[in-house]
Amino acid sequence: MKGNRRAKRVQVVAGGESLVSSSGASLLVEAARVTGLARGLSAALRPWRRPRAEHDPGKVVLDVALAIALGGDCLADLAVVRAQPELFGTVASDPTVSRLIDTLSGDADAAVAAIRGARAAARAAAWGHRSPVSGDGTVIVDLDATIVLAHSDKEGATPTFKRTFGFHPLLAFIDHGVDGTGEPLAALLREGRATANDAGDQIAVLDAALAQLPDQSRGRVLVRGDTGSGVHELLHHVTDLGLEYSVGIYARQPVLDALAATPRCAWRSAIDVDGDPREGAQVVEITRYLPETFVGWPAGMRIIARRERPHPGAQLRITDDDGWRITLFATNTRGGRIAELELRHRMRARAEDRIRALKDCGLRNLPLHEFDKNVIWLELVQLAAEMLTWTQTLAFTESIARFWEPKRLRLRILHVAGRLVTSARQRRLRLPRGWPWRDLIISGHARMHALA
Repeated sequence: MKGNRRAKRVQVVAGGESLVSSSGASLLVEAARVTGLARGLSAALRPWRRPRAEHDPGKVVLDVALAIALGGDCLADLAVVRAQPELFGTVASDPTVSRLIDTLSGDADAAVAAIRGARAAARAAAWGHRSPVSGDGTVIVDLDATIVLAHSDKEGATPTFKRTFGFHPLLAFIDHGVDGTGEPLAALLREGRATANDAGDQIAVLDAALAQLPDQSRGRVLVRGDTGSGVHELLHHVTDLGLEYSVGIYARQPVLDALAATPRCAWRSAIDVDGDPREGAQVVEITRYLPETFVGWPAGMRIIARRERPHPGAQLRITDDDGWRITLFATNTRGGRIAELELRHRMRARAEDRIRALKDCGLRNLPLHEFDKNVIWLELVQLAAEMLTWTQTLAFTESIARFWEPKRLRLRILHVAGRLVTSARQRRLRLPRGWPWRDLIISGHARMHALA
């Protein structure tokens, strides 16, 4: 019986300046160039450039976002990018970066508006090359909030409703659907005590998210959210904009009365993502059974209920009806099968995937003490996530890598080592011969160069 050959002991020495440890990240640099993000940030942040300053603020912001995309979770992790000047160019020192963040946070609203303007222009360019959503279909914008823990007494960190301590940002994402992942559109940093159903915050984030979309996509948006988004003011705002919504709604007494008046024969089987009947789940529209006391909501709102048996091990609720767990959502979409509308709303769970990916791109911890500085950090987190998503959309159009989350993308693509070789006045990046995803990186670069 043959034994496995063990790796030979190696000696570690310094040197090899032509080696780069994050050669796959050159795809992120190409994405920033193809979408015009690098130029856009430089132009947008020009007012914050000091006279005779050596470093461009736009380049500094882009470098920090690159470090976050590579797995960094604090400003000091920019050292990973700084150590590879052959790939990323000249990178500012830590004191320079700290001074820039301090300067931007001094006028956080203007700085955020400038960064968001560059992001919107880059998104329009990226979608112009290859749109991640259907050209004439519904564009789904998900609203959701999440808890970001703080392990020290940072400005704005307060106790949360989950009995933790930290922040409670409100986020908006674009859902790419079954053909992709998604990308962040807007984020609002809030204190930990902030509520999920604050109508003013919901409207502010939605308006910021709509401003991020290309002009041709803003008129066909569906706003999707959980019960935190099921508030009067937000739904009236969405209706006034001429958009659609699909949001969770609480089972208040008028809704409970409508459920009680609904005939048992009205329930129909729910469906799964393949369109097949979902075992143990049923749906029904209860709009016609709502009493006259159900007032204050926008015209055209429909209420749809879903019931299913709790899965084994689930904690039972006092609101369960005869063993059925009932959830409700409201929509103003006209027509359509009830089961398909319910499936569309249930796919809101994809927003949790986007939040998990964002927490893997610097949102797990807000590293700075001042609140306004963390507001700037939150914008950089979104920049990092967008560069990863645009790279997947443009470089891996027909590959399973289009669906990879940041952790896997880093492991297989971004963190592969390479060697820079200069020959015939051309610089070439050589990848390891046996790297399983080498061809994917090479074909991705070819697609990026074709777009340029």
